Amino acid sequence: MADIDSPYSYTSSPNPIQTEAKPSRWKTFNYAVGMFGTSIPINLLKTYAFAFYVDTLGVTAAQWGLIMLIYAFIDAADNPVYGYLSDRTRSKWGRRRPWLVIGTPLLVLSLVLFFSPPAWLNANQLFIYAMLFYILAGTLDSVLNANYGALFPELFKSDLSRGKANALRQAFQLVAMIISIALTPVVTKAIGWSNTAILYGVLGGVVILYMALTSREEPVGQDEPKPKIWDSVKTLLSNRKFWVAGFSNAFYSAAMAMVMAGLPLYAKYALGIDGWKQALLMGLVLVIAIASVAVWAAFLRKHDLVKVWRWALLALAISYIPLYFARGYIMALVCASLVGFGFAGVITTMDLIHARVMDEDKAKHNVRREGIISNALGFMNRLNSLFTGAAFLLLKSLYGYESGEVPGNQPDKVALFIIAVFPLIMMILSYLTSFLSDFKVVNPEQAHSAASMVDYSDNKDF
Repeated sequence: MADIDSPYSYTSSPNPIQTEAKPSRWKTFNYAVGMFGTSIPINLLKTYAFAFYVDTLGVTAAQWGLIMLIYAFIDAADNPVYGYLSDRTRSKWGRRRPWLVIGTPLLVLSLVLFFSPPAWLNANQLFIYAMLFYILAGTLDSVLNANYGALFPELFKSDLSRGKANALRQAFQLVAMIISIALTPVVTKAIGWSNTAILYGVLGGVVILYMALTSREEPVGQDEPKPKIWDSVKTLLSNRKFWVAGFSNAFYSAAMAMVMAGLPLYAKYALGIDGWKQALLMGLVLVIAIASVAVWAAFLRKHDLVKVWRWALLALAISYIPLYFARGYIMALVCASLVGFGFAGVITTMDLIHARVMDEDKAKHNVRREGIISNALGFMNRLNSLFTGAAFLLLKSLYGYESGEVPGNQPDKVALFIIAVFPLIMMILSYLTSFLSDFKVVNPEQAHSAASMVDYSDNKDF
């Protein structure tokens, strides 16, 4: 569906690029490694919160679904505020760095407390405790990721530099996922949940602070216009590309959130494995994804970004079909590899789509509000809590599953619903939504086609 007419000129040429000095390898590395730091804490939280509180401590699936729904509404309120405050910040440290430096230790503390509930809490108190610290950790993650995401289009101006920086940071994210998702069953068995949260929190926090202190954003003059909240909200509400990118990402995020949450149950109930076998299953998804980033980057060299993005969404959707029918550990490993391939495609392209939304907004309205847009897109991403929360609420009525203490008579079907059926539905919605805008880009004076110039194999700039 074409966008409404605009006085701005557009181009449909693949991968436009603006004139930009070639970023140094350290600039690229210093920013990209931040994704390693931001990924470790939130992956532990989002992947193992359900298994820890519901399947281990006895919080019911219905109570957990309620936590997800409440969190989604709180996230809706706080995200625009964080972006607004970040864009209007004026300090000698810049706009983003103060938020990153202050928010990091608070996130680490909330993560540790979430995975360290007092033993004396009764059932209702445990439910309240889980909700409080899940929401606190989630909202602090919003602060960090919105400011980190806002730096991306500001530090890297062209599709060429963005492609290289994004490929590297997605590789860092996948390495972080291997640690914080695949290895977690082994680590927690050895040192316990509380110590694991401390270990991951400190590791991630140190890397975030390194990124924040070494990535230099563009200076903002004291007299530069500050974005206004209501004008920004009105502009975003009328921006079709924002809604299409946001909802498509939300559906995708809901799919992957359920896959990550369901992997421990899939391993336990459908495959009957634990320990290193479970770690290998999770790790294979991520290792294949790391290897596949280069494949998707090669597609970007030859094809339009939007076309490759849609291919990736479709590939991930299709990958859930054989996963549902997989029986036995070896077949599960093969099917998990397909998920990893599609997952790599989405993470390689999604942030570049988001950067186009920010570029167009700046070109049209002559105001820098990357923080507001990044936070708003982050909020749209976190709409996945609405979808996943509703899915968790359905488990009892569909399969009789309440918790690890009361798993019902069909826990294997519960696992398959979480890891394959629900994600397939979400990815179909994501793919179809992507066609509601053409995502052509604003054609600034210095823009020209870079399809033949993008070379992700050049490792001089990582």
